[in-house]
Amino acid sequence: MKNILALDTSTEACSVALLSSGVLLARHELAPRRHAQLVLPFVDALLAEAGISKRQLDAIAVGRGPGAFTGVRLAISLAQGIALGLDVPVLPVSSLAALAQEVIEDLPEARVLACIDARMGEVYAGVYRRGADGLAQLLGDECVGPAAAIPLPAGNHWAVAGTGWSSYSEILTARIGVPEFADGARYPRATMIAQLAAPRLDRGEGVAPELALPTYLRDKVALTTAERAAI
Repeated sequence: MKNILALDTSTEACSVALLSSGVLLARHELAPRRHAQLVLPFVDALLAEAGISKRQLDAIAVGRGPGAFTGVRLAISLAQGIALGLDVPVLPVSSLAALAQEVIEDLPEARVLACIDARMGEVYAGVYRRGADGLAQLLGDECVGPAAAIPLPAGNHWAVAGTGWSSYSEILTARIGVPEFADGARYPRATMIAQLAAPRLDRGEGVAPELALPTYLRDKVALTTAERAAI
């Protein structure tokens, strides 16, 4: 059975997981602005706990975003560097899919809106359902925009996860009704990234480190004074 190291620093959470011999080990901590200090010690701690060395890793899975620009870049850079040194592939995984996967495991019939507060009056969002393999399957496209304008498919049995809910619950409720489940304090977890990556590794879908690219969904990182006043 293959060993996969998974990283996600796309949000306020610093999350690292190791899937080794079918067992998931993890470190997850809300640590804004401390990701760079914590992520490598978390990696070392998990390898020691599993009793394996970096050389025994078969792939690096990484949350490719969307999320905070600095955090997404950090995770991608670390994944590229580790994979390059070990000559193993990288498996970029959507951080929104990871957010949805945790909900799908508890509510397999739900239509899950994964949404992360993108600041500037917007959210990063994606709608997912459980696929035949038990993993999060994207409906439509991931997007960024005002909560009132993001495209949402018709339907019921909604669940919502992510900081976008804590910031825009009233707007989202007006669009989808009261969800069956909602958690605005949930963040992407590396355990879910490892689970989403594992079957892809088995199918040979890992990429060379230099081809593992971040997903930002938007290029602009700040508002003008006039735009802030308008919001």
